[in-house]
Amino acid sequence: MLTLSVVSHGHGALLDRLLTQLDQQPSLAGVRVVVTLNLADEPFDASRYPRLAIVGLRNAQPHGFGANHNAAFRHCHTPWFGVLNPDLTLPDGEPFTQLMLSGATAERVAAIAPRIVNARGQSEDSVRANLTPWSLAVRQIFGRRKPLAVQGITRRGKPFFWLAGMCLLLDATAFRSVGGFDERFFLYCEDFDLCARLYNANYAIKLEPRTLLVHEAQRDSHRSLQHLRWHLASLAKVWTSAAFWRVTLTFT
Repeated sequence: MLTLSVVSHGHGALLDRLLTQLDQQPSLAGVRVVVTLNLADEPFDASRYPRLAIVGLRNAQPHGFGANHNAAFRHCHTPWFGVLNPDLTLPDGEPFTQLMLSGATAERVAAIAPRIVNARGQSEDSVRANLTPWSLAVRQIFGRRKPLAVQGITRRGKPFFWLAGMCLLLDATAFRSVGGFDERFFLYCEDFDLCARLYNANYAIKLEPRTLLVHEAQRDSHRSLQHLRWHLASLAKVWTSAAFWRVTLTFT
């Protein structure tokens, strides 16, 4: 039922910790996990995770977030495709079984995510309202990083929200029908763009608060000039995209 995709950009110990936890879950025995090594010389030993069906991909040069997960999706032959950051931990066991069951309770659910907390147990803003310049200014200036309060599901005709890409469970048919991630985004905002295109195609987006993952956010755009450039370039692509304006004009 499930294929997982994890991309490592020199994450080393974090990647090993996540894969070890996945390997220890009896319900994930035999699940295909596509591990993409975005650095050509990154060491990796798939034999450390014998219960998982590891598919290893190694890039000669780094690719973007969307390009890497799109490449991994070509190895997906299951109804569900899970996108995971390597800096996640599983405090309550694997969430995917519950997410798949939850996704089956409503029509045309294309993207579903668990609740995300940081290492201190505080909720992360992994569920957000439309990515307008004003919402970004409020987030940056006033530090409002609390998750959006949502009822659990949205689709066309309901106020839009989107799910951050550190953990996304995607219906493979829906993901394929909208063309996957837009690879023009090298890093940042691919998750917003995907959710917006799914929403505009009348698919449903859902939060499942009964499942939980811990995310140790890297916040690279706060420290690296290159990451900041990628972030700004992605925002410019969002604000000039048809997907953004269709979402925005629906509820303004």
